[in-house]
Amino acid sequence: MPDIHRPQPGSHGYSPRKRAGPRAPRIRSWSEGGDKPKIQGFLGYKAGMTHALIVDYRPTSTTSGREVRMPVTIIEAPPVKIAAVRIYKRNCYGLQTAGEIWAEKLDPELAKRVTLIKKKPEYNWDIAKDAEELRAVVYTQPKLISSVPKKIPDVREMRISGGSLDEQIAYAKTILGKEITIADTVKEGDMLDVVAITKGKGFQGVVKRFGVKLLFHKNSKHRRMIGTAGSWHPNWVQSTVPQAGQVGYHQRTEYNKRVLKIGEKGEEVTPAGGFPNYGVVHNSYIVFHGSIPGPAKRLISMRDAVRYKRGVDVKKPEITYISTMSKQGV
Repeated sequence: MPDIHRPQPGSHGYSPRKRAGPRAPRIRSWSEGGDKPKIQGFLGYKAGMTHALIVDYRPTSTTSGREVRMPVTIIEAPPVKIAAVRIYKRNCYGLQTAGEIWAEKLDPELAKRVTLIKKKPEYNWDIAKDAEELRAVVYTQPKLISSVPKKIPDVREMRISGGSLDEQIAYAKTILGKEITIADTVKEGDMLDVVAITKGKGFQGVVKRFGVKLLFHKNSKHRRMIGTAGSWHPNWVQSTVPQAGQVGYHQRTEYNKRVLKIGEKGEEVTPAGGFPNYGVVHNSYIVFHGSIPGPAKRLISMRDAVRYKRGVDVKKPEITYISTMSKQGV
């Protein structure tokens, strides 16, 4: 019988496969900015999926220029508020926080997430003159979304990039303590990276976790376990051996997701009866091509694509129809 060569089942690209720490996904890297300063990311809540009829915008596709049916994901993205501006400077240890400048008026719900300073100190923007990087501390407004049960805001840092440092400081002064919308940071046709926490599936065995084959019927006592834990030497169980453990609830990044549409009226994309496990979209929304990680109601972080080839102009996608048929029972 000839030898069968095939890849080892299961991916070892992510190790250890443990539960994600914070519920809000973190963004650790950013792309280069443009000519004008802007915030490079946004936050939203996943509503669900539907389908749309769209003129294929991909130049290398076999259906380029023709109307095709595409799966799309709807993200409800109400305005976020800027709580503070954090200033980073570079030293021998890398980027270090040099100071923060907080807004004077903040929502009382924010105190449930972070400790607020009762008496604001006198801030001086001079500390930002030789800064390496500016980041805005933004927080969501889940009180605007009826389907999210917990009304505690989620707080995340979003990088301010583009233009010169003086232009970034001037821009940070204008947005501090104010609301920004998804239309202020993203436009239709842009390419974004989506960072989210995947669906949690709990503690699972090796067959489901790594896809190992079932042991044959003459094996004693078990069938859905590994046949061996490894060699005698080295005399320890190596990390490459499939073992049972946590499946799902991991932070994952989907690169290069096309923004098909940005809208203000959620009823335009809400299906009859609402999205399953979510309900009705009431606020601004963003439509992505394809699927994104996580279940309904989960917080989604978005940023400018870091692996996208710049300089390729993509026109606003032409959408002829977005399905609002009922998804109940699907």
